[in-house]
Amino acid sequence: MNIPGWRQRLLDSTRGRILALLRVEAQTVNELAATLDLTDNAVRSHLTSLERDGLVRQLGTQPGFRKPHVLYGLTDEAEHMFPKAYGPLLNHVLAVFSKRLPPQELRASLREVGQITAQEHLEQVKGKSRDQRIEFALSVLKALGGDAIVQESEGKQFIRGNGCLLSAATAHHPEACLIVEALLSKIIDVTVKERCHHGENPRCCFELS
Repeated sequence: MNIPGWRQRLLDSTRGRILALLRVEAQTVNELAATLDLTDNAVRSHLTSLERDGLVRQLGTQPGFRKPHVLYGLTDEAEHMFPKAYGPLLNHVLAVFSKRLPPQELRASLREVGQITAQEHLEQVKGKSRDQRIEFALSVLKALGGDAIVQESEGKQFIRGNGCLLSAATAHHPEACLIVEALLSKIIDVTVKERCHHGENPRCCFELS
């Protein structure tokens, strides 16, 4: 995927690293400074510029030792800074197909798209362990414009995305997540269930059996 030069330069800069960190979760100046090994004032300067550009906003506060600390997060506009994989086009495709196909056939078709996409990578995970397959699946998602990590909670294993690589489509067609569900199932070779959040700020979440 070709990314405009100016956007790539931003993502590669310190401000881009701040955007990437805030994409994972809302953070304070102190937290960002500690991760980036910068002074608080340096981080504030970057945040001021990002706020002015409409990419960062204040989300509230969290308790601090002396006074509350402001929490910063991304705006909807900032999410579009990160590369997306075919989202706008998929949105139009789903709009047409959802009118022509019964819901069950549409869902089956979307899973088939994910399986076909995964088929291109199966040779590379042949003979690999479950953990190695998971790591490879994460790299595939990243290549498609997503960013995900593995987490464990209450004895269950999840792949959680920072943002949504299909966010341009999932707002109106949450069933689009079935593409990723099928892709992950095929590459990791386990049953994967979609548990995504489809609200104002979509977040990918897939439970591994």
